[in-house]
Amino acid sequence: MKLLHKIRSNEPLFSWLKIIFGCFVAASAYPLFMTPHNIAPGGLTGVAIILNYLFRLPVGITSLLLGAPLFVIGWRSVSMQFALRSLGATAIFSILIDVLPFPSVTDDYLMATIFGAVLLGVGLAIIMTGNATTGGTDMLAQMLHVRFPSVRVGTFLTALDGCVVLAAWFTMSAKAALYALCNIYICARVIDMMLSGWGSAKACYIVTEATEQVTKRIMDELDRGATLLDGVGAYSGEQKKMIVCVAGSREIPRIKRIVKEEDPKAFIFITDTHETLGEGFHQLR
Repeated sequence: MKLLHKIRSNEPLFSWLKIIFGCFVAASAYPLFMTPHNIAPGGLTGVAIILNYLFRLPVGITSLLLGAPLFVIGWRSVSMQFALRSLGATAIFSILIDVLPFPSVTDDYLMATIFGAVLLGVGLAIIMTGNATTGGTDMLAQMLHVRFPSVRVGTFLTALDGCVVLAAWFTMSAKAALYALCNIYICARVIDMMLSGWGSAKACYIVTEATEQVTKRIMDELDRGATLLDGVGAYSGEQKKMIVCVAGSREIPRIKRIVKEEDPKAFIFITDTHETLGEGFHQLR
């Protein structure tokens, strides 16, 4: 227990342990379920699956080679620490896809789609809690958003995954594309559930002495808006500002990390939003 406590208290070490374990879990989905059935789960690994089907190229190394230029070009669009951790996670994840000696466990296309998505989603969620990502398309979406700021990052990600599915349709089969769509949806739902429950969006209420710093980082790093509310501490009688921010489930770990880095003594509570309408979410009709 003391060793576990020491590991958890060492934030960089604990984050890397989560990243490595998450890479192992996510990478296992490929030899066990995805690669044998040519399921392209969006992103660069989806492109690599298609290239593996066409030219028998190794999935992991191919996705790594495809993603490397994006890190070189787009690392400035994210924080240096996040970029370095993501680069390390991408390398570990890609290598494990090719070296893990697991055989395919099912001949059923549907079972491979479902369980591959669940395993991949669990692994990616663990990696995200380590403040990293394995998705080269994440960085590409950030770069496109900088070029076209009126379009949300999530919109670009959806479009990029859609292009991969269309490519799977034309190069493999309509069946492969439809199963890929199912895989992408299940994986996304598993990630959301792992990170912060079933809700598609979360409302964060933050009381901190570092109001300006936290607000600026949320707006700059996550491209999310925030609202400042006036409040009074019931015990101290002091005037305080409360930050209110609504964000997607996948962004919650990064918001919590920002708050922790700026003010470890801050108070934060997060609630589900049953319906979120307005800029960055569904249109108000």
